[in-house]
Amino acid sequence: MGQGSGFGKVILFNEHFVVYGIPAIVSAISMRTTATAFRAPGGFELRDSRPATPGYKADKMQHQKDSLDYIFNAMGLKKEGIRIELGGDLYAASGVGASAASCAAIARALSEEFDLGYSDEEINRVAYQGERGYHGTPSGIDNTAATYGGLIWFKRGKTNIMERMHLSEAVNIVMGNTGKVANTKAAVAGVRERKEANLEKYEKIFKAAEDLALKGREAIEAFDLETLGELMNENHGLLQEIEVSNADLDHLVEIARKEGALGAKMTGGGLGGYMVALTPADEVQERVASAIEKEGFQVLRTKIGI
Repeated sequence: MGQGSGFGKVILFNEHFVVYGIPAIVSAISMRTTATAFRAPGGFELRDSRPATPGYKADKMQHQKDSLDYIFNAMGLKKEGIRIELGGDLYAASGVGASAASCAAIARALSEEFDLGYSDEEINRVAYQGERGYHGTPSGIDNTAATYGGLIWFKRGKTNIMERMHLSEAVNIVMGNTGKVANTKAAVAGVRERKEANLEKYEKIFKAAEDLALKGREAIEAFDLETLGELMNENHGLLQEIEVSNADLDHLVEIARKEGALGAKMTGGGLGGYMVALTPADEVQERVASAIEKEGFQVLRTKIGI
């Protein structure tokens, strides 16, 4: 029996922009997906016991099958005579890195079961391949956070730049779930089409996103949470401009800000999934979370910088 886990994640700055080489900041959260791999006679079996947004697993079933093929191929393993069980406390939903967390967890469980001795770097490589099944051409940011944890400065390129960052202490956040399963492939393709059709407009937006990431890094290093929150608000505005937010995400962002969050924005692929609110004080975290729950939405009370 092999076991493994992968962190959930929240993107603090520049989802979508990261695909084009703009720096992004991502943090693991204090929730994980776990995987257990067993040798078993016969073919292949997957048992998925993760808590999930209704419809998420069904909508992602084909993506999951494709992802598993990529993982097994990347590891040089045959997809037979093995059973994998998924669990953990990370909610399977769009925007929280659920697919990447499962890919990292599965890679670790298979590595342990087959005595491959994979390093974190090798697990990350396999998890990236697994993410291809869900996202087509993933940025690499989700699987990096899922594998390594912590707070990461990430820039995509021929060789991805990944630098560890540190908050002086873990910080409370609230993640509000719209309950809508997002199609990240479609969202990424939509941005590409609009960018090609409005190149001058999008170049200005992308430059602003790059400037925000640099300022966000400075705020994190200085533990200036008020400025960090303000920059998150600005980043949400840019994501609205490239049309990857939606009415539910905007509504939850407004609730969080009204209830005292230092900043709030959509997170992940958009068009559904999660938003994130920066709520360092315990009482503010609870107030924001309760207000979102009263509107009928599912909430994660978690932390960044772990």
